[in-house]
Amino acid sequence: MQWLNVWQNFEFLWPWMIAFLPLPWLVRLLMKPVQQQQTALLAPQIMQRVSTQFAKESLIQPEVKTRKIPWLFVLLWGLFILAAMRPIWYLTPTPFTTSGKDMILAVDLSGSMQKADMYLDGKDVDRLTAVKSVVAEFIEQRQGDRMGLIVFGSQAFLQSPLTYDLKTVKTLLNETEIGMAGNNTAIGDAIGLTLKHRMKNHQNESVLVLLTDGSNTAGEVDPIKAAEKAAQLGLKIYTIGVGQVKHRIGLDAFFNGGKSDMDIDSLKKIAELTHGQFFLANDTRQLQEIYQSINQLESVEHEVHSYRLRSELYVWPLGLAFLISLLLGWVQLRKAGG
Repeated sequence: MQWLNVWQNFEFLWPWMIAFLPLPWLVRLLMKPVQQQQTALLAPQIMQRVSTQFAKESLIQPEVKTRKIPWLFVLLWGLFILAAMRPIWYLTPTPFTTSGKDMILAVDLSGSMQKADMYLDGKDVDRLTAVKSVVAEFIEQRQGDRMGLIVFGSQAFLQSPLTYDLKTVKTLLNETEIGMAGNNTAIGDAIGLTLKHRMKNHQNESVLVLLTDGSNTAGEVDPIKAAEKAAQLGLKIYTIGVGQVKHRIGLDAFFNGGKSDMDIDSLKKIAELTHGQFFLANDTRQLQEIYQSINQLESVEHEVHSYRLRSELYVWPLGLAFLISLLLGWVQLRKAGG
């Protein structure tokens, strides 16, 4: 049973090529060799001597043996057919289904993400730690999607291009640190970088999930203008504001109009322009519910195609056939020289 499970990973992509296996024998059977016509040498004296010498002897016709194909040539042809059948070995035990949906995650790594106002597993944690926990679970649920990761602070960086390798995306997310992209917040640059990557890959349908706890304080791209461009190119943006929303007080409120640290109005506008949605997460539970909602909103109703990672094995019979060809050539050269 164990051997049976192992051989389930082995398969021929073109098994119909085995139909060509008897081709050399059919050619040999149907196409007879052309008989060589030679003019007899007339030598009357020799013919008379031979007829006198063998007059009383019964002449026996020699037995003509059918010429067989050498076994090395048979083996050589069999190896060519085996290689043509394209044997493969599946590296993954079961196929995964691709949905055709592309999703990019943009995560804020500015200095304010270190505020410990989130609750996870019975203790207070900083915002980034809570985000990593929730988003990692979200990534695992998107099997079949291509996902990418952008991190932004004072600048935006493409941490992972779009890929089906969700494990790598999850690992790169877990390796991010607060401040590694700068301490400010470049929301517009994150959207702009997403559009640039999207155009480079010629995507048709893609989604950006942008998570931040602040307002646009850095970068060269205005978030609203970037959202307008995203709407033209068909990029849907879900914006998530994370953390406790606290309004400024005192002199800070006087100079900034009493607005909170998080620019909720801009985040709502970005989502509205691109036909997405805005969410606000004051705690980890709300953040989990938000990503579950996005997972349902962007669910795939039908399977597009399945794919399994595989390794091509045709090089082995083809390589052996090459070695046998060298051996046959060496044997023919020795016969010719000997």
